[in-house]
Amino acid sequence: MKKRRKIKINSPRLFVFRSNKHIYAQVIDDIKNITITTSSSVCPKLKAKISSTNTCNTARIIGKDIGTKLRNKGIKQIVFDRGNRIYHGKIKALAEATRNEGIKF
Repeated sequence: MKKRRKIKINSPRLFVFRSNKHIYAQVIDDIKNITITTSSSVCPKLKAKISSTNTCNTARIIGKDIGTKLRNKGIKQIVFDRGNRIYHGKIKALAEATRNEGIKF
């Protein structure tokens, strides 16, 4: 098994998980060990806007939603954690939509 690196950061971390059907994003504060906010393609609030759950358009909607939630909480800077995924496609679409909401990483 691979050992996961321990990262010492003061900013919250945006973790993105993508399954075969859905995409999930959550902002985690590693110092306090809490989840600040989440958004996903299974969220009832966003289901009305989503036609297909596994597209780049869905990732943009989730990125915009998470960016809006962070801005409302006063968070302007985060660290992007894409897991083992490459920065391409849905992961990239979610990150760019979050950046368009004024969040820096």
